[in-house]
Amino acid sequence: MVKKAAKKASRKVPVSTQPAAASQVRHEEPTRKHTINDIARLANVSKKTVSRVINESPFVREDTRTRIAEIMQRVGYTPDPQARGLAFRRSFLIGLIYDNPNAPYVINIQEGALGALRRQGYELVVHPCDRTNEKFLSEIRELISRQKLDGVIMLPPVSENSALAEMLQKLNCPYVRVLAAPLDEPQNLVLSMDRQSAAEVAEHLWKLGHKRISMIIGPQTYRSSIERLTGFSDALAERGLTMPPEFVVEGLYTFESGAACAELLLSRNPRPTAIFAGNDETAAGVYRTAYLRGLKIPDDLTVVGFDDSPLASRLCPSLTTMRQPIRDMGRLAAERVMAKIAGLEGPPLTATTFFPHLVVRESSGRPKT
Repeated sequence: MVKKAAKKASRKVPVSTQPAAASQVRHEEPTRKHTINDIARLANVSKKTVSRVINESPFVREDTRTRIAEIMQRVGYTPDPQARGLAFRRSFLIGLIYDNPNAPYVINIQEGALGALRRQGYELVVHPCDRTNEKFLSEIRELISRQKLDGVIMLPPVSENSALAEMLQKLNCPYVRVLAAPLDEPQNLVLSMDRQSAAEVAEHLWKLGHKRISMIIGPQTYRSSIERLTGFSDALAERGLTMPPEFVVEGLYTFESGAACAELLLSRNPRPTAIFAGNDETAAGVYRTAYLRGLKIPDDLTVVGFDDSPLASRLCPSLTTMRQPIRDMGRLAAERVMAKIAGLEGPPLTATTFFPHLVVRESSGRPKT
């Protein structure tokens, strides 16, 4: 009996005589999350007025808007997106649809769009796709239905698909197309004037004295490629210059295709003294091939790109290129699609148009011969 008692006693867990730490016995209640009703009470306004401030309605006095905004910031109030969606019968989601190999272009568009969307409480659903897939349209339809998208922004070359635009109209899904040519009603467009921009490059090379000028275009399925080639060729012709067919090579708007196309062009005899690349990634590929062939830029070869991505100023020598305000294009596309959703946009007479301009850097030089 004594042994059994001893065994039982040995199994007991000793209890500390010291008082437990406050953190072990006291559990602080989490701070209650404020609601829109709390904000209305603190600001002495109606719930509807607070809602208008949250959604940046113009129908609120500025002093009232400021007071409510200060209260929301002080108490750390953030609107519940699900409740907001139910109240307005919206998802507050905008789709960004693209099939584009130019990663810097897509990223800059995203950043510009997000800046505008988040100020209005919207978020961006990024959807890369394959526009050549036979199920392309049905997949976009499913995306809109599944995510309950309030609107869509389309980037080239997806934005050039008229069947997609027609489908969105039938679905009553507001959209904006970023394009290099006016292929839709003005209110649906954010335009980049690629044809006029390419003409500016032609004038630049002509003024430098180049006569053997070549071009690496993008895929001919891209409208931007057609616009740039047309603008460049026409401007050269106006100045008495022509590009032989063998001086025009089709690339893919990628570094690898730029290097491969430059290999073809620089193998010509006589070779070109200037290359206008379809974009900055392509131009970087030209740099590589020129280096491997022992050619110096701009002493032996002038190179011009398009877009003015961060890469352009980082190359050595720095790249002359057409600067597109890509982030501004993304921002304007987002603002326009939100206005369409809210029914605030009037019928514009013209599309929102952006004119790229030439940034001359170290890759431009006069030809030796």
